[in-house]
Amino acid sequence: MADKTVNLLAPATGAVIALEKTSDPIFSQGTMGQGFGLTPTHGHVVAPVSGKVTMIADSKHAVGIVTDDGLEVLVHMGIDTVGLKGKPFEIKIKADQEVKAGDPIAEMDLDQIKAKGLDTTIMVLVTNSADKLAGLDVTEGKAEAGQVVATAYLKDEKQEESHSNKKLSHKDLATFIIKEVGGKDNVNNVIHCITRLRFYLKDENKADDDTLKNQRGILDVMHASGQYQVVIGNEVASVYDEVVKQLGDLGNQEMPQPKDDGKNPISRGFGNLIGFITGSMSPIIGVIAAAGIIKGILALLTLPQLGSLLSIKSTPYITISAIADASFFFLPILVGYCAAKRLNSDPIIAAVIGGALVYPQLVEWGKAFKTMFEVGGIKFEFLNYTYSIFPMILAAWLAKECEVWLKKWLPSYLQMIFVPLITVLVVSILTLTVTGPIIQGIANGIAVFINWLVHASGWIGGFIIGGFYQVLVIFGLHWGVVPLVAQQIAGTGESALNAIICSSMIAQGAAVLAVAIKSKKEDLKELGFASTISAMCGVTEPAVYGISLRYKKVFISGCIGSAFGGLVTGLMHGTMYGFTGGLIGFSSFFNPKHPTDLSSFYTFLLASLVTIIVAFLVTWFWGYNDNMTKGAKVAKKKRPGTN
Repeated sequence: MADKTVNLLAPATGAVIALEKTSDPIFSQGTMGQGFGLTPTHGHVVAPVSGKVTMIADSKHAVGIVTDDGLEVLVHMGIDTVGLKGKPFEIKIKADQEVKAGDPIAEMDLDQIKAKGLDTTIMVLVTNSADKLAGLDVTEGKAEAGQVVATAYLKDEKQEESHSNKKLSHKDLATFIIKEVGGKDNVNNVIHCITRLRFYLKDENKADDDTLKNQRGILDVMHASGQYQVVIGNEVASVYDEVVKQLGDLGNQEMPQPKDDGKNPISRGFGNLIGFITGSMSPIIGVIAAAGIIKGILALLTLPQLGSLLSIKSTPYITISAIADASFFFLPILVGYCAAKRLNSDPIIAAVIGGALVYPQLVEWGKAFKTMFEVGGIKFEFLNYTYSIFPMILAAWLAKECEVWLKKWLPSYLQMIFVPLITVLVVSILTLTVTGPIIQGIANGIAVFINWLVHASGWIGGFIIGGFYQVLVIFGLHWGVVPLVAQQIAGTGESALNAIICSSMIAQGAAVLAVAIKSKKEDLKELGFASTISAMCGVTEPAVYGISLRYKKVFISGCIGSAFGGLVTGLMHGTMYGFTGGLIGFSSFFNPKHPTDLSSFYTFLLASLVTIIVAFLVTWFWGYNDNMTKGAKVAKKKRPGTN
């Protein structure tokens, strides 16, 4: 991304120091651009770069040079020396003169400057750093005048062209994205989750990662689970709508099959499974999170401490509770529909199979474990599949395979009736009798085991999970955890794991809040405050991809904060009764079955306070300052088994 470099020379003999160590806050905070300082031992000043002299201050204390590459370099001699009206300085060059790096440009009387009680530090600054520089490396220590002490990494022309400080409209951003992913003809399909556009491309090599990454409004680009993912952030739904409008009808194109990359088939299969779960779960995360918030608020309103504003037997409570329960109760239908869309099969057939699993009569039989039939002394019983995920994901895959087989063997004039008839009947029966009980039993067992493990490990488990959970988010592996949390809540009514995860979201929000408050860069402030709100509402991708991973110490600071938050949660055995996260998930810490039990809520308050304080302070004092060089948006390695 920054193949071209420009060397910057020491403007005088002395000691080179990092910009943040200089005494003037205007320079040290990077307001004037990236650069370095030099404490001179001699007053002979030379040009740090070759170029044209474009400015000589009337007070002779500053000289501006523009290089052939367009770098605007300012040589500022001394701090607050403008008031000396040029007396300590003798300029050796003229405006519009061409100079070479190392040529004499001025003499400065160090003793005269010191006699006035002023700092003699010479500042070398690239004043158009934001537009021109991808980074700047500075070597501190003693240096001779004309010695190379810094290397500037230039943005290439394509990068400069694509990086705009002007925010594009949703329509223009959609047009830009479609063009840079290879055009409409390269798109098989596109879906979106909470923060990402997830493209299924015919050829990912046609997409231009660097151009996309460096456009304002795009936080990052990822290759994962057979998808080309463009991380947008909070505005993803609006951008997605525009993308769909511009793409038009994509038809019933098949999703590209993962290529055989010769890697471990187990790891490749795991990556593909994560991609399938992502496509099945991501569209419905918002509604089940909203349901969790509603349930928590209802529990809050029934608290005796608040005067029991609602009775659990009242009509309003039962009605609103039913609204909140709907997304969980009918979860197999929602998951089936989304999974079929992901597989490019018939979503209505999958939804009907999901409907069969939650049919009221079958639900009642499932709660009573009514026997369906008995073979060789083995009883096959009905189970309750409301709130379940994994049986329906497998059922959607089976339905897809059944459809493909039937369309291959049935004449076209029979397919309209007999494909859905046979598929619904066969897959529903197979799920109810065989695959459903097996998958549900395994899923419930795993969910209960994880809950027990988190509780048993106490502060150790909380500290480790809290510290490393956001690393899973970076690689998209958190989607393997999401259905487990949902399964925990469905099976046991609580999730200790989700309580710890909650702290990791708050921590990233606190870290980028510190950046937003501390930074004097307007674009970073805007993104920082927006990302803070998003993270506190349980969505950390804008914070992680927009800021934290660009300044890696910010990400580490957030992980440190969440580790301590997880420690408190584990130590106090906090748990969560809903699916939400972040500060907005406070209501999910109220126990709906025992409204007077506020232990988990108090744990949430203390853990959140510790998380915010630690993450904010570590970021403020160690994790970020405006002089830091913003790294390239982190390139994610492909997950095994993806294109």
